[in-house]
Amino acid sequence: MTELLFRKDAYAREAIGTVKAITTEGGIVLDGTLFYPTSGGQPGDSGALRWKGGEIEIATTVKGDGEDVVLIPAEPAGLPSLGQEVTQVLNWDRRLRHMRVHTALHLLSVVIPLPVSGGSIGTDKGRLDFDMPEAPEDKEALEADLNRLIACNLDVTEEWITDAELDAQPDLVKTMSVQPPRGSGQIRLIRIGVGAETADLQPCGGTHVANTEEIGRVRIGKIEKKGRQNRRVYLHLE
Repeated sequence: MTELLFRKDAYAREAIGTVKAITTEGGIVLDGTLFYPTSGGQPGDSGALRWKGGEIEIATTVKGDGEDVVLIPAEPAGLPSLGQEVTQVLNWDRRLRHMRVHTALHLLSVVIPLPVSGGSIGTDKGRLDFDMPEAPEDKEALEADLNRLIACNLDVTEEWITDAELDAQPDLVKTMSVQPPRGSGQIRLIRIGVGAETADLQPCGGTHVANTEEIGRVRIGKIEKKGRQNRRVYLHLE
């Protein structure tokens, strides 16, 4: 099992790791990783691994067998050896933009309080698909509400509940297409706000900014019809 260092500190940019496996496709598995693997609509991290006498670019990161995380090199050559100690260097600017977009999408699901049927995160924009038979009447008002919420400087924190506790609060799950992973005994929740000032609370395994002020202003872009019931709403960083 790869230790998820990004879960302990989403702002860490460098860390030491040890190569514990090389996959048959040339992927690198470390004992602990800063690199977030593709999941939940959030792309896998990129960056580099450096060691004495070598360096390799990491193009993306994916989930492997069991609880392993696999770093995918840009070129399948010059790999580190098993047991090699390496320095992980995260492509921080890209990760931070993912964190800003991801957190903003949580708040988009607040100003549009409808079931979410899908989503995707990029460096400049993201989108959520809503169970929304009719398009919003006033997109500018939605955008203004969203930016007011962002400007409240709300803290973003994590907490954990059991499967049974989630079953008792099914309204916490906003996504229709992706259900929180079960079986480990605990499910991670992301809370935006504190106590009575909580704006959003839902299961999520991704990375987020620590305070909504880091998101900056956003713009709601196109709203596309996707099927009889669905509308796709795009959000852009400004």
